[in-house]
Amino acid sequence: MSTRRNGRLTFAGLTRLKGNSRVSVGPKTSLPLALALSITACAFPSGNEQNDGPDLPEKDPPTVVLETTMGRIVLELRPNRAPNTVNHFLRHVRAGFYDKLAFHRVIPETLVQAGRMTKERHVRRSPAPDLASEANNGLSNRRGSVAMARVAGRPHTAKTQFFINLAHNTVLDFTDKETDRGWGYTVFGRVVEGMSVVDLIGAMSVVEEGKPREFWPLVPVVIDTAYLMRVEPTAVDMEPDR
Repeated sequence: MSTRRNGRLTFAGLTRLKGNSRVSVGPKTSLPLALALSITACAFPSGNEQNDGPDLPEKDPPTVVLETTMGRIVLELRPNRAPNTVNHFLRHVRAGFYDKLAFHRVIPETLVQAGRMTKERHVRRSPAPDLASEANNGLSNRRGSVAMARVAGRPHTAKTQFFINLAHNTVLDFTDKETDRGWGYTVFGRVVEGMSVVDLIGAMSVVEEGKPREFWPLVPVVIDTAYLMRVEPTAVDMEPDR
């Protein structure tokens, strides 16, 4: 259960841990290994006024705006294909979980990933349960698609980390339920605005750090805030009084 204290949304049992220090710049790693995750805990800030939103209906299909230090990225989600994943992601957006998190894994010409750490290398964890894979939904890890990251070797462990594909990474698609590679990674949306921003992030020089290995941009890229796009009211033509 969450409570709000001094403008922050807090969850019982959450603590903050310091991340690993910089080590060295390394070569490109294999894609399955690069998507391996580690889990430690950290409190996270509440959403701002944009997260709470004005009293207007949310856009349909659900659309999330990431206001980053490099520019705006807009994600259109697919609840008809990955309903549990989309609901899980939206709950975290509304709670402000992604605010001030950084893109901590940038693999050139492959993907950019966020949802785990702040730029200070503080790891942030959600108390929500892991997600069962919804990768068998017909959506593909094509350029511009958004998918959930998970623990390598454990297909039902997606939590809060997500990645945006810079290329057609169909090797990450669902093919079968017999192997980890076969399970693939759940695609639950796509970039509809700001792919040029994603490409800029993907082209940045990186430094390799920690275990599992992360590939941090040398210049941190931060999600200042994430919020749901809402439908603006439209003017209604009124007949003049007779």
